[in-house]
Amino acid sequence: MSSSKISALLVLQDGIVFRGTAIGKIGTTTGEICFNTGMTGYQEVFTDPSYTGQILIMTNDHIGNYGVRDAEVESESIKIAGLVCKKFSQQFSRKMDSYSLDTYFTENNLVGIADVDTRQIVRHICDAGAMNAIISSETEDLEALKRQLSLCPDMSGLELASTVSSKSFHTLGKKDAPIRVALLDYGSKKNIVRCLINRDCYVGVFPAKTDSSEVLAWNPDGIMISNGPGDPASMDYAISCVRDLVEKEIPIFGICLGHQLLSLASGLTTYKMHHGHRGLNHPVKNLITGRSEITSQNHGFAVKFDDSATDKVTLTHLNLNDKSVEGIALKDKPAFSVQYHPEASPGPHDSMYLFDQFIQLIQKYKS
Repeated sequence: MSSSKISALLVLQDGIVFRGTAIGKIGTTTGEICFNTGMTGYQEVFTDPSYTGQILIMTNDHIGNYGVRDAEVESESIKIAGLVCKKFSQQFSRKMDSYSLDTYFTENNLVGIADVDTRQIVRHICDAGAMNAIISSETEDLEALKRQLSLCPDMSGLELASTVSSKSFHTLGKKDAPIRVALLDYGSKKNIVRCLINRDCYVGVFPAKTDSSEVLAWNPDGIMISNGPGDPASMDYAISCVRDLVEKEIPIFGICLGHQLLSLASGLTTYKMHHGHRGLNHPVKNLITGRSEITSQNHGFAVKFDDSATDKVTLTHLNLNDKSVEGIALKDKPAFSVQYHPEASPGPHDSMYLFDQFIQLIQKYKS
């Protein structure tokens, strides 16, 4: 049954209701509502495991107009909990093999709502802060929807990485490649692996709840700590693993959640942001080189840089919009991390140097 003529409701945790049109599967979904300001790349965004448990607002007016291409995914399935957009296009036009976004949503059981004022919703979130929400295209019983919404867990304290991580160890790339990198998979995007393989790395992918001894037994030259969803402070198992690995003097590179885990393992703390950073155009300054980068970001938690930790940690990158922490390096260990996504090709290549920096660090320690 086509969802194009069926009404839908979006109800926010604070009681505000928006009425629109159903897209994707007819049903009901809950999650923390957030927004992404990117004007393109919606398929990569929808399949990013870091969005697990979140209802996403796309602020660009038109979504779906270039359809879907199977090669343009960051994981095996859609990871957002639901979609909110202004204009959803059933028609699409592209010269490559593709199909409609609505078909993609239906096949992935994704519930969404269109024909709402996304500007109004985003402005409200910017004022009120992150909150849970519910989308339904199967009932207009507001009291029932509010009761169901009240059961949706808060993102603070929620451990989600193990739900999207690889279920078993596996390898990618050429076995005879000169560099072995262990990837701690907490919800890794596919392009992180591609960036490593393109730099002659043989990648061993380890499930989230892997003990550090198993990682070390694989004898890696370097360790990548991936992105992922949820509250990093709830991941005691990962913090402990990272802390153990840091002590082994093996080069480490963390991205997004990986940055937060390295920070927590180094004595820093994290906090829930008011409404997070999600988009393709966030300016970040590299405090070491003095140069600025246009970055791709997707995070609702951030690192608090405590001056008491400066004997162990150097602040390397700073967000130019709100001065939040965007990167650190350990002073006495070969480990560094960034909050943003260099593999997402922002700028489009402003941040790719970080992968080269990681490889150079590995080569230095191997020699």
